[in-house]
Amino acid sequence: MRPHRPVAAWLLPLLPLAPIHAAGYRIDSNSSQAVFGVRLLWLHEISGSFHHIKGSVQPGPHADSMIVAADIDVDSVTMDSARMRRWVLAKEFFDAASYPTIRFISDPVPRSTLEHGGPLPGKLSVRGVTAAEHFTLHPMHCSGPAPAPCRIELDGTLIRSEFGMTAHRATLSNRVRLNLAIVLLPIVPGTPRPADSHENAMTESQ
Repeated sequence: MRPHRPVAAWLLPLLPLAPIHAAGYRIDSNSSQAVFGVRLLWLHEISGSFHHIKGSVQPGPHADSMIVAADIDVDSVTMDSARMRRWVLAKEFFDAASYPTIRFISDPVPRSTLEHGGPLPGKLSVRGVTAAEHFTLHPMHCSGPAPAPCRIELDGTLIRSEFGMTAHRATLSNRVRLNLAIVLLPIVPGTPRPADSHENAMTESQ
């Protein structure tokens, strides 16, 4: 089964990149999604989509740096099979009851990485385990100058056994593909900044 591509996120025209908004961006939870996929018997892919992501892209602790922070609500996952959805939420996979959030906080990266794409290292937290992970960040595209929305896409692969997902190793691949398609809304100066994800990112990056 091939995962559905995000709809709202990819309706943004691919206009030339506008200057990065100095105050940063918040993630539009209504238009963003994350897709995961894992191969079963190395022939078929089990996949699903998370439909609630919150977080931000905001200035980092160093001049000209930015931090990407995203929290994924595990229970927001949708799948074609209700039985498979119950399984991925269960204790042997994502264990949503005990660990309701998947979190990624990037290291500070140059603004040029957002503009042109490139490696996006950081910390990924799944099932209460935090490990260093590298995503690939595709170039940011905006539908016009601020306050027009922008979009970014992140691709990565996690090793599920490193996060305690060790069940069915004979039939289920140890590699889980993760793609985040995120719509960003510029933060208007004087309005409250997005909550805790970015504050945690600033603390961890120092």
